[in-house]
Formats: sequence, C-alpha cells, structure tokens
Amino acid sequence: MAEITAALVKDLREKTGVGMMDCKKALSETNGDLEAAVDWLRAKGLSKAAKKADRAAAEGIVAIAIAADHGTVIELNSETDFVARNADFQKAAGDFAKLALKAADHDALLNSVHEGQKVSEAVTQLIATIGENITLRRSAKLQVENGVIAAYVHAKVDGQDHLGRIAVLVALESTGKKDELESFGKKLAMHIASANPLALSEADIPADRIEREKAVLLEQLKEDPKAAGKPQQVLDKMIEGRMRKFFEESVLTKQAFILNPDQTVEAAVADAAKAAGAPVAIKAFVRFGVGEGVEKKADDFAAEVAAMSGQKN
Repeated sequence: MAEITAALVKDLREKTGVGMMDCKKALSETNGDLEAAVDWLRAKGLSKAAKKADRAAAEGIVAIAIAADHGTVIELNSETDFVARNADFQKAAGDFAKLALKAADHDALLNSVHEGQKVSEAVTQLIATIGENITLRRSAKLQVENGVIAAYVHAKVDGQDHLGRIAVLVALESTGKKDELESFGKKLAMHIASANPLALSEADIPADRIEREKAVLLEQLKEDPKAAGKPQQVLDKMIEGRMRKFFEESVLTKQAFILNPDQTVEAAVADAAKAAGAPVAIKAFVRFGVGEGVEKKADDFAAEVAAMSGQKN
C-alpha cells in the first residue's frame, strides 16, 4: 500500500475542502491515488458538503427533549426556511435533542452515535442529501435534583410540540407541589421567550457587557442638553439611574412579568411558592432562537440560485 504522507493529505484537503481525517481515510481506501480519493469523497457526499460549508446557515429549527430531571435544547441550522420544513431535517433535530440528554456537552453530542454513525457525520450526510449547508450549531442541558424542568416552544412546527423557532427551558428548584411548579414553569418559560433576558441575576451579566452599556450611556449624556454643565457627581447619579433601568430590562428576576406587568418576575416567583407550598428558586434558564448571532452573507442561497440561472436583481 502506498504511503499516505501528510503532504498528500494536505493536497486532498486543499482540493476538496474536506476535513483532514476524512481525507486520510479516502487516501487509505484508494491506495494513495489522489484523483481516486477525490471521487471517493464525492461518492460519499463529503466533497459536496464541503462546498456548502461557507454558506451562512441562519435558518433552521430548535428542538427540545425532556427527561425526568433534566432537559435539552439544540439548534439545527439550514440556509433556507424551506429546508427547515423538510421532514428528514425535522426528524434529525428531534433525534439530536434526545441524544443530547445523554451527552455531557456539545462536543460529546457531536460524537454520539446516531443510526450507526457519529452525529457530526449524520449532519454531513444531511448536507449531501438535502443540498444546503447544515450545522448542529449549539446545544444546552439543564438539570435539577428537586423540582421541575419546564419548557416552552414558540412558533411550533405543525403537530410537533418539541420543534419550533424559539425554545426555552427553565429549571425550578423546589420541594413543592409538582403540578403548581410545572404550571408556573411554563408561564415563566413563555415570559423568557418574549422578554429575552440577558441573565438570571445582575451578577450573571458579563462585566464587559456592563462596561459597554456604561460607555454607551456616557456618550448619550454628552449629547443630552439636560446634562450640559452638570457636576460629575450629578452625572454619576444619572448614569446610575439609567443603569438601574438597564438591569430592570435585562435581568430576569427584575423584569415585569408578561402575564402580570404590575409585578416583577421575582414577585411572581414568590406567589408561585405560596401556591406550591414550598420555596421556589429559578436555578437556571436557557433560550435558543433560530439564527441568533448568525451573520447572513449578502450572497445568500437565493442570490446564488439567481446568479446560476443568469437572473439579475
């Protein structure tokens, strides 16, 4: 058998855009024949998948899975909403969410076995089959020893309560009545889906995010006629007041509860504790919205199709 050198693997990678391990395997399967290895990768759908990888996958779906004391949420992205409606794509999202229940973290999920292959390989196979860039972008897990994991899915897929555009998990810690906890947990998850808090508490907001907000407020004060000529201690008080408003809008427990805007979430938790017959604490929450933070390129899929067909805007 021909020697599979690092240089040969590098050449194949540059030629196809496929990962190093897959390139090495292709060369091993074809006895070091570079062109045969290219065809081997094409036959496996891997070369095709690599060509899709630079496309922005900003559409897709989020999926949840709930077990007795823990829950997971994953985001499976595609280039177009059309693919997000594909039955195979939706099934894969649900399957990956269930596998995430047993995975320690996202890397472990990608290496979990799905229908005889790694999840990462299953995603690659989806790319080859469907013809768009697809990424299993992220996953998260919440667990609670005493209490409940509540969930809410917004903009659900028809007939699929665990799939949608926004998914929220909330971990409530309490020894109180489970039905009361589940009822309140669902309402709280709905609130989080709508209000999109930055953090559970002030302490959980990253320091750089707070400093960035202060910097913005300082710039605003420079343009504010009411601040002109004021002494520094007055300006500091103005910043303090505006930061208080920032925390009220950004911290979950300080937000006005969407189902009763006259009370804060913190007050709603206190009411829930009375109904449950025991103290209730929000241990954690996670909110996934499809495509959050993904920068969609101007030359997106639709534009590419138009370009290929010779159409012009």
